[in-house]
Amino acid sequence: MPRTDTRELESFAAALAEQLPGTWTSEYHHHTAYPEQFPIAKDLWDMGVVSAAVTAVVLGHDAVLTHQNGTRLYVIDHPGYDGEHLVGALAPPDIEPDALRGVGEPDGIIVTDHPVQAARDIASDLLPRYEQALSQVRQNTAHPAAPSRPAPAREAERVVMTWYGDGVIAAQAPGQEAATALHRNGFTWDPAELAFVLPAGDTAEQAHRVQAAGAQLAVLGIGVLMRHPPRDTDLTTTTPAPPAHQPAPIRGRTR
Repeated sequence: MPRTDTRELESFAAALAEQLPGTWTSEYHHHTAYPEQFPIAKDLWDMGVVSAAVTAVVLGHDAVLTHQNGTRLYVIDHPGYDGEHLVGALAPPDIEPDALRGVGEPDGIIVTDHPVQAARDIASDLLPRYEQALSQVRQNTAHPAAPSRPAPAREAERVVMTWYGDGVIAAQAPGQEAATALHRNGFTWDPAELAFVLPAGDTAEQAHRVQAAGAQLAVLGIGVLMRHPPRDTDLTTTTPAPPAHQPAPIRGRTR
């Protein structure tokens, strides 16, 4: 769940902007609904802990630090860890997809809530990797490589929904678009289960929500796989199967 005291992140981001090298501005955003975190987060240049948090957690708020040269940093709470924040780089808005080919993401980092130390870690770790990645992108833009063969077909994404015996439906979302579609149709993120959960209730209403989510996901090119769990399981507990009987070893006859 997002923190209730929004002032902590806002004040931290403002102090961090003052400690980073160069001239930075800080812009704080409070979100009243889960989908509101994605218009900015979609530019996140990260395949690590920051993007994982954005996809899986209702953040509630974020901040963007902008350098005078256009570099942008995305700052959020570290879900589940008081006293820590996550900082990632936002990609420049004018990058062509082909220019990103072969360029590793400058993944974000975990920082302490002390602005001075956090600024040191960002300046010595994240920012140099961001500049290196950006330099490679600019090189690719200036000298685009001729495609040697057609790009491989993209593997289809899908949402896996599990319908438990107690009526609860749990869904695994492969990305931000899928997570938004689930949330719009009544699924809520349960950090204990690491899944989007549709509570038990009227089965007709549940079916309507699942169908509506499936229709929206289909428009996005995302399939839905509905499955049932093993017998006698619920969302939080699983009865372990008894160990298989192991036959006694066959001993050779002795004379």
